[in-house]
Amino acid sequence: MDHIDRISHFQSEASAFEKAVRQAFDRGGPVPTVPSCPGWTVSDLVAHLGGVHRYLAHVLRERLTAPPDPAGLDLPQVPAAPDALTEWFAQGARELAELLRELGPDTPVWTWSAEQTSGFWLRMQLIELAVHRWDAQSATGTAGPLHPGVAADAVTQTVEVMAPARRSWKVAPAGTGERYRFRSTDGPETWTVVFAADEVLLECGPGPEPGPTPPADVEAAGTASDLALFLWGRLPATALRVTGGDATLLPHWFTLVPPV
Repeated sequence: MDHIDRISHFQSEASAFEKAVRQAFDRGGPVPTVPSCPGWTVSDLVAHLGGVHRYLAHVLRERLTAPPDPAGLDLPQVPAAPDALTEWFAQGARELAELLRELGPDTPVWTWSAEQTSGFWLRMQLIELAVHRWDAQSATGTAGPLHPGVAADAVTQTVEVMAPARRSWKVAPAGTGERYRFRSTDGPETWTVVFAADEVLLECGPGPEPGPTPPADVEAAGTASDLALFLWGRLPATALRVTGGDATLLPHWFTLVPPV
């Protein structure tokens, strides 16, 4: 998936998020809670995502190569009224998409990862937006799957980027060679992940396995969307079909990769 494709998916997910939020607000009564984000209402979810978009727009607009000084940030106040809050989100998403399109994938900017480019932020924010769109829809019982291509990229990104980061941000036990294999049922992708001491190794993937591989301690299958949502803590291990190994190791993933 290239930069232009990701921009298109980002815009589609932003529109779907906005639609889901309006549907939640239009139900009347108290603002719905978000089952997949304990303690949050839909308003909290919108405020979070809109705030992240504006924070990153500042980083990108100023071409920052170090984390911004919080004292120097002048982010607008978050509206309280549902209609104003929804439009505030939509405006921020549009501005971020326009900035990312203008900069392309290779502009040097600060990120929290080893990859210090504007393309990193687009990939990260597309995945986060798709997951939070699912969150917003879940508040009204209408959660739809992630786009297969976005979901497959989310699995790869989780293994290559998020898992090592989360292990560094939180206290996590050393890996003892645990081997996880995830198979997509709606595409050719297979990911084999090994936890070796402090490292998270993508032994195979994404893509078809090249040939015989060592057996996994646990092997699980599901759509790319279900795999991504499991790894993002949105679906339980029971949403996947264990096709080999020890099923009790699936929840153990979140001991090795602590949630944030």
